[in-house]
Amino acid sequence: MKITDFRLETYLELMDRPLGDANGPEGDDLIVSSILIIDTDEGISGVAPLGNGQVNNLFKVIEGKDPRETFTHWQNMIRYAFKGGDEGEVHGALSAIDIALWDIKSKINDEPLWKTLGSDDPKCKVYASDIGYCLTDEDLYKFFKGMSDKGVDSGKVKIGLSYDDDLRRIGIVYDALAENCKRPRIMVDSNEYWSVKKAIQTISKIEEKFDIFWAEEPARRWDYKGLKMVSDNIKAAVSSGENLNNVGDFYPLIDNQAVDILNVSSYQSGITGLRQIGNFAYAYELPVTTMNCIGNYNAQIATSIPNHIMMEVVDPGREKAYSKWNDHIEDGFVHLDNTPGIGLIVDEKKLKKLQETKYDREPKRPWFRREGAGLYIKGLEKDEVKWK
Repeated sequence: MKITDFRLETYLELMDRPLGDANGPEGDDLIVSSILIIDTDEGISGVAPLGNGQVNNLFKVIEGKDPRETFTHWQNMIRYAFKGGDEGEVHGALSAIDIALWDIKSKINDEPLWKTLGSDDPKCKVYASDIGYCLTDEDLYKFFKGMSDKGVDSGKVKIGLSYDDDLRRIGIVYDALAENCKRPRIMVDSNEYWSVKKAIQTISKIEEKFDIFWAEEPARRWDYKGLKMVSDNIKAAVSSGENLNNVGDFYPLIDNQAVDILNVSSYQSGITGLRQIGNFAYAYELPVTTMNCIGNYNAQIATSIPNHIMMEVVDPGREKAYSKWNDHIEDGFVHLDNTPGIGLIVDEKKLKKLQETKYDREPKRPWFRREGAGLYIKGLEKDEVKWK
């Protein structure tokens, strides 16, 4: 079997609800999505729900090769990108190719990815995550109550702009989860918006009212001293890592005991890269959580990571180009079936319709770092922001 070709499909997609955090609290429901499809000479194709133009440059590394040799292809792509590094668009393309190759590998085996990776457990514990700073209190409650009805006992809420507002929103999440759980786990995420001192001050105040399971990204992703300082001065665990690229980026966090929980994803150099990070953390007995993703396919990988505790589920409706994905959540777990591959099946008709749909605006692309972040004293009040 040989790798013969690829195609990269991009499209705009209107989600079921907007997403937003402290850096972009207004949020947006229109996103740019892409699907990478890698073909073989035996009619088996692999799918990855991401990719960019750099796939064209990296494809020459794997073209004509056996798709089952996933580690070798991953290593050769890393070597190819050596000078510029596993960063930026090259990083995104490398991750997409690796995911698509694993999809092919498990389809060749005629089994789901979780089984190809050696697991015997087709389920993964999940936690609910709003990414919804833009949501009304009513919509916030509705989202977490819906997850609670599916047995989910843990929830992460976006915070960072206003202590009073954030305390109220944390209470809403707690009440929604408490409908079906006596002791909900509450996590908070400030998306690197605060300075280290501000993080310690604010989280400590929150902990006077609520038990917090973890505080996510309370300082910059690379600031291992700052993250450790926060961890040493609050009761909650500190988590970080979702915006790092590869196993090397995690070294200073792990070696300096800067975080208590690692946030990991197949976006971090693909499935091969994610498993390296998971194994690295396992050597230090550090728990890991997998990040949200289209179709919850990270659950396929999480089932074979021994130190994995929960996977983030956002559920904003990003799967409109697919006819099949992992959406069966019951008793607090996403349950995987025996569909070969990563569990995502592209619907070509739906994809074409999405590509033909026109919008009278461009996506806001809210995932920037807001001006003044790290210097923040007081939250946004109307059009006024006061800086330190």
